Amino acid sequence: MTDLLEQQAEELEALASIYEGDNFFKQLNNTTFQYKYGDENDKYTFNVEVTWTEEYPNVLPKISLDTYYNRTISAAFKTKIIDILNAEGESWLGCGMTYTLFECLKEKLTELFAELEEESQNQKVDNVADNMAAIQLKSSAEPQGKAQVNKKEQLTKAQKKKLWERSDNKGNKVRGWDWVDIIRHLSQTGGKDDVPPTSV
Repeated sequence: MTDLLEQQAEELEALASIYEGDNFFKQLNNTTFQYKYGDENDKYTFNVEVTWTEEYPNVLPKISLDTYYNRTISAAFKTKIIDILNAEGESWLGCGMTYTLFECLKEKLTELFAELEEESQNQKVDNVADNMAAIQLKSSAEPQGKAQVNKKEQLTKAQKKKLWERSDNKGNKVRGWDWVDIIRHLSQTGGKDDVPPTSV
């Protein structure tokens, strides 16, 4: 066990000197390290986290892409990267392999980014197809004239005001709203028998 601790301490020192000044490398603690692939100019970037167990380097370290930074990357792509790193790590068991694992992905970065681009394009095509299918389902489910039936009649401002004045505070029409004011009606129309008085 002390031999393993010594190997880990040596590798820790080596990593500190190798990655000194490298902004893509981050040491979270004495057993957990992250490396970011891709920079601001690249369309895609991802972050790989390597965590040593107590038996490291006699066993593979725990490799993870589950950081929040990688939230947009598909599970299939994450699995592929982990498989690549585990396959590379198998040949380095018994030796410090963190640097080798990080560098292994650097060599395959162009291929991996091309794969991410293809995955992104396929997803866009799938999204467009899903949207088209949803639109077709919606249009086939609705009867032809339904959109016109549900359309409300647009009122002018004056019409809205008149409706408001004819209703109480709950929107109900007040009693007698449609009654005719007899006196006003007669004053406007006048009687047929009304003859203006003549002076004698």
